[in-house]
Amino acid sequence: MNHWTPNVVHQGEERSPVLILDGFAPDPAVFVADAAAREFAPIGPYYPGVRATVPAPLIADLLAALEPLASETFGTGALSVVEAYYSIVTTAPSALAPIQRLPHIDGVGEDRLALLHYLSPNERGGTAFFRQRSTGYESVDRSRYPSYASALQLDVREHGLPDAAYIDGDTPLFACIARHQGRFNRAILYRSNTLHCADLPADLSLSPDPRIGRLTVNTFLSAA
Repeated sequence: MNHWTPNVVHQGEERSPVLILDGFAPDPAVFVADAAAREFAPIGPYYPGVRATVPAPLIADLLAALEPLASETFGTGALSVVEAYYSIVTTAPSALAPIQRLPHIDGVGEDRLALLHYLSPNERGGTAFFRQRSTGYESVDRSRYPSYASALQLDVREHGLPDAAYIDGDTPLFACIARHQGRFNRAILYRSNTLHCADLPADLSLSPDPRIGRLTVNTFLSAA
């Protein structure tokens, strides 16, 4: 199963690793076909689009092959799935909620990893990572979260909320420290507590059809 040539990038001042794997799935069309057969719906207030659950058997072998690379890169142990979703961006920039206009983290635990698998043949965006200007934080663990949240409130009070648009590089509140290009059947693995967001082109298709829109698999992992 492991046919990858891994590329590890250490980014920012914190030198947080991002593992990049091209040709991630042996047959990515299986994921696209499975997604096309599922019912999508909004899940939670944070993701700017619709989602559907990924069947565990579809990703089990990939995660088993990924585990030793994750261990080597992040110093983690066994991987287990917390959540896994097909995700399609469908929200127009003008309709974004304030929380969707800011970089985010997926969790504060040091034992959590996020795996993003790009499945759009027309992928022209990617994923960007950020540093909070006022604190210098590029990642937010449990000990940092109170000061991160407090600083964010003060920053918004001073600078105002971002305009209704997807983030594109530096902002008054956050400095962009890395941009990783998406590519069909590429996957990236990173710590869930690193500040990040989707890096999307202005003319992105917002189609909810998995065969047309920006389809990804977002898998959130516990890495004991």
